[in-house]
Amino acid sequence: MSLLVKICGVNSLEAADATVRAGADFAGLNFYARSPRNVRPDVAHALAERMRGRLRLVAVLCDPSDADLQDVIAAAAPDFIQFHGSETPERVGEVRSRFGLPVIKAIAVADASDLASPSPYEQVADMLLFDAKPASGADRTGGYGTPFDWQILRGRKFARPWLLAGGLDSENVGRALRICDAPGVDTASGVETAPGVKDVNLIAEFVQTARNARLAEGAEI
Repeated sequence: MSLLVKICGVNSLEAADATVRAGADFAGLNFYARSPRNVRPDVAHALAERMRGRLRLVAVLCDPSDADLQDVIAAAAPDFIQFHGSETPERVGEVRSRFGLPVIKAIAVADASDLASPSPYEQVADMLLFDAKPASGADRTGGYGTPFDWQILRGRKFARPWLLAGGLDSENVGRALRICDAPGVDTASGVETAPGVKDVNLIAEFVQTARNARLAEGAEI
């Protein structure tokens, strides 16, 4: 099965070009104000137009209002909405229906008990994304570039396609894929030299390493 690769938090023209050039399937534009990867609407528009038609554009938001969603859609015209907050299954289904866009729902994972939560989201989201749960007292959502125990996902089957996130980089993505055989991978900090600072060489290396790891898995079968 072909591996899906998502580069998240694209926030510069150089990173946009590198993401397309590397052959990624998805590029994430982050609209969460507390994130170091947050982009203004005008920047998001320029980046989206740079990449449109060459991969799938994902707008990443946390508990947005309908007005927020309207602004983001007007600015970036994304192919997907990604919810990375505490959105309920009902809210996910409502947005999907109201705005007519497919939805990726992020699920925060710390231990096996957290995988009880995807079930209702499988009924309303088009894709799932498993990310590390923030530490207690964290001031924003997201995985903070840290991995969780990938063994939790070994052998698990879901009704929707899913992406593995949380601290993935070119050094560990091959090991992660061997452990949990994820259909797709997502990275943000793993292709950065500092929070929010994308590196074009790291983007290329991550995509190539991930795809080579999946090809190696296929050769072993």
